Amino acid sequence: MKKIQTQGVHHITLVGATRQSAIDFWEGVLGMPFIFEQPNLDNPNESHLYFDPGDGRLITIFTNEGRPIDPTPNPEGIGNLHHIAFSVSRSTFIETANRLNERGIKNTGEIDRGFMYSIYFRDPVGQRYELASYKFEPPAGATHAQVLFEAHKLRVAEGAYNIQDSHLADAIELLTQRNQGSLSDDREPKHAYPQRVAGP
Repeated sequence: MKKIQTQGVHHITLVGATRQSAIDFWEGVLGMPFIFEQPNLDNPNESHLYFDPGDGRLITIFTNEGRPIDPTPNPEGIGNLHHIAFSVSRSTFIETANRLNERGIKNTGEIDRGFMYSIYFRDPVGQRYELASYKFEPPAGATHAQVLFEAHKLRVAEGAYNIQDSHLADAIELLTQRNQGSLSDDREPKHAYPQRVAGP
């Protein structure tokens, strides 16, 4: 028996309320272009709206004009969705709380997760979302997941509770040395300053 190897998220589909309420939130608040629409092929009473979350993949929403907007938080029991996280740049993240507050949307404010910054809020129909901004950029040819994999191993070896900035920096250095050759025989850290250097 062999695995069924996935290659990324194809799309996520959520149950929404009305067509316009979905467009107002996904495009009007989160800036996701509304790219196409067709009937829900499994339910002719619903429409199926497609949005681009910024990476060319898809977020899709089933809408029904007879479904009222209900802001009651979605259940969080076993098997239920807790939240979906979307990636934003650091500059966008810095503005996120203000832009949510301007709309009267309750949010957590910035939370430091060790390897990223997060902010949480709910949509008009009660689903929780996270906007996340990584603290780091991976070295050329590597992914965020590869940096986190190496940072995790460093964290465990150190006995640290969670990933810290030092683990990320050391993981980036390790991946750079592993993926990019050098003409130097000795790539160990050096002091490089034979004399004291004046301040900046």
